[in-house]
Amino acid sequence: MKSISIRYLSGADVAALDLTDGEILDAIETSLCAQGAGDTVIEPRMHLVPDDSFGGHFNILRGYIAPAKTAGIKIVGDYHDNYRLGLPSEFGLLNLFDARTGQPRAVVDATGITEMRTGALTALGARYLAPASPRVLGHIGARGTAYWNVRLLDHLFDFEEIRVHSRRSESRDAFAARLEADLGKPIVVTDDWQSCLENADILVEASRLQQPEALFKTAWVRPGALVIPYGTMSTVEDDITDIMDKIVVDDWGQCLVGPFGCLRRHVDSGRITRESIHGELGEICAGKIPGRESEDETCLFWHRGLSTSDIALGIAMLEKAERLGIGHSLPYA
Repeated sequence: MKSISIRYLSGADVAALDLTDGEILDAIETSLCAQGAGDTVIEPRMHLVPDDSFGGHFNILRGYIAPAKTAGIKIVGDYHDNYRLGLPSEFGLLNLFDARTGQPRAVVDATGITEMRTGALTALGARYLAPASPRVLGHIGARGTAYWNVRLLDHLFDFEEIRVHSRRSESRDAFAARLEADLGKPIVVTDDWQSCLENADILVEASRLQQPEALFKTAWVRPGALVIPYGTMSTVEDDITDIMDKIVVDDWGQCLVGPFGCLRRHVDSGRITRESIHGELGEICAGKIPGRESEDETCLFWHRGLSTSDIALGIAMLEKAERLGIGHSLPYA
C-alpha cells in the first residue's frame, strides 16, 4: 500500500487560522445550498449517554457533501457541569474522509468548529428569516456557541442594542465583556429572561438547562420577530408555534430523533409535522422555497446542528491550513 498521511489540526492550529466572519459564513452557506439541491447525505445524529450521573452525553454526527467529495464524522461531548472543572462544556473531534475511497484526510479539533458553525447557522437563518432591519437582539445563554451567535449576527445586522442573559452572573458578565471588546459596542446584561427577550427583533435561546422548563414565554415575542431557540432542553411554551407564520428547520430528519431540542415535545405530540413546517433552511438557500416574505411574518428557526456544516467548515480550515502551512502531517500507513 502506498504511503498515506493525514492532516491534524489542534485547537491552537484552528485558532491560528483565524477564519474571518465571511469565510465562516460562506463555507456554511455553500453547504446549505448543496443540501437544498439534494447534493448531501445527512444521517440523523446519534446520542450516547454513558451514565446519567455524569451530567452529559455524546453526539455523533455523520454526513457527506457531494461537491466536495468528502464525508465526515464528528463526535462531540456535551457536559453541562464542566465549568466546575474549568473545562469547556463541549469537546469535539472531526474526522474527514475521501468519500470515493474511504481514505482518511484529516483529524480536526472540533470544539471551535462546533461553536463557529452553530453561530453561522444561527446567523444564516436570520439572513433569510429576520425582519429587514433588526435593531434589537436578545440572547439567552453564554456557552461557546453563544459568542459566535452574537458575533456573526452583529456582523450581518450591526444591532443598535444587544441584550444577553445566562443563569450564572459571572458567566454573563464575562460574556458581555468579551463581546464589548470584540464588537466595539456596549452590551446590555439582564438579570432575567423577560427583560432580555421581550420585544426584541431577533430572540435567540441557547440555554443549558438540565431538564425542560418553560422559561421562554410566548407573550414576549412581538409580531414580525424571528425566534431561534436551540437549547438542549425545551424552554418554550406549547403555544409558541401557534403564533408563527413560518417554522423552518435545518434538517427534518434530525427533528424526529433523540430526546433533545426546543421543539422536541411539539414533534413528539404531532403538533409539528413535516407538512406543517415551511421547510428546511437549505431549501431557502437553494432558492426552492422563499424565506421571509413580509415584515409582518413572525418566524421560528429551529436548528439542531448539521454534520455537513461541520464538514464544510473543516474543509475550509483544512484548505487554509495547507496554504499557510499550519498543522501537522501524521503518518497513517
